[in-house]
Amino acid sequence: MSEQVRRMEDFESEIMELNLGPHHPSTHGVFRAIVELDGETVVNVTPYLGYLHRGYEKTCENKHYHQVIPLTERCDYMGASSNSLVFCLTVEKILDVEVPERAQVIRVMFAELSRIFSHLFWLGTHAHDVGAMTPLFYNLREREEIMNLFELTAGGRLMPNYLRIGGVVQDLADGFVERLRAFTEHFDRRVDEYETLLTKNAIYMDRTQGVGVLPLNDAIALGASGPMIRGSGLAWDIRKSEPYCGYETYDFNVAVENGCDIYARYLVRIKEMRESNRILKQALEKLPEGPIRSRQAGVIFPPQEEIYTRMESLIHHFMLVVEGLKPPVGEYYQCIESPRGELGCYLVSDGGPRPYRLKWRAPAFVNLESLTLMSKGNLFADLIAILSSVDIVLAEVDR
Repeated sequence: MSEQVRRMEDFESEIMELNLGPHHPSTHGVFRAIVELDGETVVNVTPYLGYLHRGYEKTCENKHYHQVIPLTERCDYMGASSNSLVFCLTVEKILDVEVPERAQVIRVMFAELSRIFSHLFWLGTHAHDVGAMTPLFYNLREREEIMNLFELTAGGRLMPNYLRIGGVVQDLADGFVERLRAFTEHFDRRVDEYETLLTKNAIYMDRTQGVGVLPLNDAIALGASGPMIRGSGLAWDIRKSEPYCGYETYDFNVAVENGCDIYARYLVRIKEMRESNRILKQALEKLPEGPIRSRQAGVIFPPQEEIYTRMESLIHHFMLVVEGLKPPVGEYYQCIESPRGELGCYLVSDGGPRPYRLKWRAPAFVNLESLTLMSKGNLFADLIAILSSVDIVLAEVDR
């Protein structure tokens, strides 16, 4: 053998640092990570956040309580109605407001539609990240149907801005119930199509099984929630453990898998879409007649039609716009199960018309902490799939 030919062992290994993002198509926004590589193997990942920081919480502290609602939906635009829901529930807890049953059911409809909406877009982009283009076109088809439903009743498509403190802004539009029922009747078959493309696909299984492992003990220690922790074997869902909006009256299962890997988190989200569709069918059967907003002068905006016919309603509307509602002094926390996990709103009231302090418990931000643990020892190509499996929304991560 020539002396010029040397074995690989003779070369000293050198760790290379690589920038992943913030302008990278697979970082799902302006996310940046410093990746340390030994060849193709990930040694360490350090997330760098803040490229989309908008001072959301401080902005809310300078708005009247009613004015905060549109801002919440811009925090996580993939599950917009979940964000406005948790804020409204927190303020209603402070004020001890009882929301009418019809409004409760409508809120469940919008929350579960938002969950399906979010999981559809996650599934399409996640599949694209691992090399499968077709699922994205399938997922956008059903996602468009949901946006049409939002637009029909609320006017907005991506961010409906439909929920209000005390209920919802207006009743369901004519034809909404029929179109939602048609969606629920065919949606399970559409999920079957997604599974035909991916669940037993040998390439997809090879890219996701045993990759991005997050053991249950580590998931709990890191504060993971949502599909992240249910994919690690813990059947914890706030809709079951701390029900809100009457979820205790709905029959549904908590989606859980024990694989602890990317494939398990994929299966959890597939199951969740089926369970959300099951909840929507029950909501359609439960939907009662009645008011869509509670009546509490000085706290809840009166119905729009009364402003033009009743002087008292006009005065209450005027005072709420000018002075805002003034909840009693106290600290309050409310959490719900968003598409990404435990979404919490911590609110401090000093008795004034604006929140004294508002803190968002953003599940995407907390779940992202597990990225380093899941990535170490995997190939760099796997890092893209692992990051995708967390399902981050950068507007929520950075706020």
